Parts: sequence; C-alpha cells; structure tokens
Amino acid sequence: MRITSIAVFLILFISCKENKGITTINKEQSANKNIIKPEFQSIIDSSDVIGSILIYDLNKDIYYSNDFEWSNKGNLPASTFKIANSIIGLETGVIENDSVIFKWDGEKKWLKNWEQDLILRDAFQFSCVHCYQEVARKIGSKRMNDYVSKLNYGNLEIDATNIDKFWLEGASRISQMQQIDFLKRLYNFELPISKRTESIMRNIMLIEETDQYKLSGKSGLSNNNGAYNGWFVGFVEFKNDTYLFATNLEPKKEFDFDSFIKKRLDLTLLGLRKMNVLK
Repeated sequence: MRITSIAVFLILFISCKENKGITTINKEQSANKNIIKPEFQSIIDSSDVIGSILIYDLNKDIYYSNDFEWSNKGNLPASTFKIANSIIGLETGVIENDSVIFKWDGEKKWLKNWEQDLILRDAFQFSCVHCYQEVARKIGSKRMNDYVSKLNYGNLEIDATNIDKFWLEGASRISQMQQIDFLKRLYNFELPISKRTESIMRNIMLIEETDQYKLSGKSGLSNNNGAYNGWFVGFVEFKNDTYLFATNLEPKKEFDFDSFIKKRLDLTLLGLRKMNVLK
C-alpha cells in the first residue's frame, strides 16, 4: 500500500510540474502575440510622417508593429469604410451586382477619374466619394447602423444628419486592430454575409496579382479640421500563408500632399519587405 501511495504521489508531482511548464509556455506565447518591429519605426521616421504599420500573420496568429499604442487608437475610417459600405450595399440590394453603373452627373469632381460613369470595381478602386455617398443615402441610417453592428465594424456614430459623411468627419472611429479583426473575419468567410457578396468583395478589392502573391486592399484619407490621417488596409495572399495589414499615418506639419498619398501604400510594402514577406 505504501509503495502504491508513493507511486501516486510521484505521478501527481510530475503532472503538476508539467502543467506549470505548460502554463509558463502559454503565458510566453500570449506575450509574444504582439511583436515590436523597430524596422517599421525606421521606415516611418525616414518618411516625414508619424503613425503605425500593423501586420498580422494569419497562420501564426502574431501581430507586428512599431507602435501598438497607436495601433489601438481610433481614427476616422475614411474611404476604408468603402469595404463595409460595399458589403452593406450588396446585402441590402442597394448595389444590385458588380455590374452596377454609377452615373456621372456631369459636374466637376475632386478627381478627374470620378468624372465618368463607373462600374462598382472602378468606383471602389478610384475611391469615388460621391458614388458611395449615394449608396449610403439609399441604405439609410437605420439599416446602416443595423449592418455596422452586425458586422462589428469599429465605433461609428451614424444618424440621418450625417449618413453620407460619417466615415469622413465627426466622431466615428476605428483602430488598426479593429481593421485587422474585420478583415480577418472577411478573409476567413466569418462575416454574416452571402457567398455572392464575399465573391464580389474579393474581386473589387484585388489590386495586384502575380505568380507569387495576390494583394488586396483599400486606402483612405480624412481631413478632420486640417488634420490629415491616411490609411492603407488589406491582405497579401501567398500559396501557404496570408498577411493582413493596416497602416495608419499622419503627415508632419509641412508635407507634400501627393507624396503623402503615395506613402500609405509604399510604407506598407516596405514593412512587408522588412519581414521578408515580399521580395
């Protein structure tokens, strides 16, 4: 009996030690989910901007950023909301299909490529503000609020008075982390939307396709009382891995507007190259 008791004690002792080891490993794994990348900060510092590059490795479930405090800070979604706006438009039937045509009213627009009739993909890629304002007005504030809640998209303030501009000005906010969470659910087919909508979104979000990868995403730019804020969000797919990204930048006091517009994409791609994701 005494030998049996000792054996049981030893088994329990060893088991407890193993469990403690597992707990320690789990804590370390949890702590390593957010990895600081000084290289990203160097990219930003050399580009006359401030902000954060956030990249998420879908397979490893690891986030990489130069500034996780910035990555959790909310900003106006600007034209990155065109992803959600397109989804809601398709789900409600306001956007009938990907062949729908947004008619140009003949008036001068902020960008020359908006001064034409546009199909959905072009309206999305050209970031046609007035096209998506029309979509938002047709959806209406009640349905927009319902779907934004259903999609769990950011923290948006939507009512009848701001239905066609809440993503461009006002109190609506979304963080880089929230952008990644939304994109991850879209990519993994976890949003409560139809397969048809998912397929159309994959098509209109595609920016570049090569033999090695597919790059999909959306840029965004807001000017909130003179304070510019720029986005580039999306994902890059390889044969065996996928990386999601959300870059958020602000220019320093004196800046070149055209250069800042370009930097949102360029700095994101530089970040992916620093991680050896892109060559």
